[in-house]
Amino acid sequence: MASPFVEEPVELGARIVRGALRRARTFRDRQNPLAFHDDHLYERYRFSAEGMTYLCQLLEPYVANATHRSRALTVPQTVCVALRYFATGTFMYSVGDAENISKNTVCRTIRKVVLALTYSLGFPRVIGAIDCTHIPIAASLGENEGDFINRRSFHSINVQMTCDHQSLVTSIEAKWPGSVHDSRIFRESALCHRLEQGMAIVSNILALSGLLVGDRGYACQPFLMTPYPDPNTRPQTAFNVALSRTRVKIEMTFGILKARFNCLRGLRVAPDRACQVVTACAVLHNVASIRRERAPPVSQQPPDVVDPITLDYPTGRAVRDAITRQFFV
Repeated sequence: MASPFVEEPVELGARIVRGALRRARTFRDRQNPLAFHDDHLYERYRFSAEGMTYLCQLLEPYVANATHRSRALTVPQTVCVALRYFATGTFMYSVGDAENISKNTVCRTIRKVVLALTYSLGFPRVIGAIDCTHIPIAASLGENEGDFINRRSFHSINVQMTCDHQSLVTSIEAKWPGSVHDSRIFRESALCHRLEQGMAIVSNILALSGLLVGDRGYACQPFLMTPYPDPNTRPQTAFNVALSRTRVKIEMTFGILKARFNCLRGLRVAPDRACQVVTACAVLHNVASIRRERAPPVSQQPPDVVDPITLDYPTGRAVRDAITRQFFV
């Protein structure tokens, strides 16, 4: 029965229900992109609000604009633009659409953050597991295009990294085209030169405290242990098993790095810029790992195609045999 005191009781009831269910509106500061829930931020930037605040404080001296004229980006906005590109790997105009800025601004902003991360922060340690990984690249490569075609017949840069037991990147060599062999990259790297200089002033026994472990893509040296090519004793087999379990950390690091920053699955920038982006992502990976940011789900990585090195250094074989006799007999 209709109420004699209300003209449209059904419409009134609907308004009451809608009012009860309506959420209180939350107004966020558009100048503060960090004013969102951590799930929202992680999905887009791969960092929590606390982690992004830390990055802003770390990078502010290098990326802050001198003035706020012409609606210059704030430090949080600058960091967010770069992180969205690293995390998604999408086109720069898509990043600009998402962040409501122009493509040119996106390009300049990413460049600024990449340089800050590459040249202002570094890697304090150099010992751990070593390997190379190929980062696909799609850009105008000019007359040197053939140098970037790797063994799997796609264009890439070949990046050498070392990591420790916590999957922190401890050194990086990002400047070589995809056709260059892993062993040459290591042989001509600053890391190799530093290790060789260290061996010149300390005995082999002391050098055992600072070893790299790698696969058969590298020659066995006193400071770089690789597996026995054809183990014919139980201690040699045990050595190979232990080395493989240790070396797998670098493969895990590559998987986490590429899952965290999807741009590394295919960069659409010039080779020199690509190398800098890779280094910047490695620095961000270390920051995320140290601050215990949420780890991304890692997909199964395809097995590497290794062109084995058959000629080991005699001093390297001697150190490997000494380790086998001491720990695996």
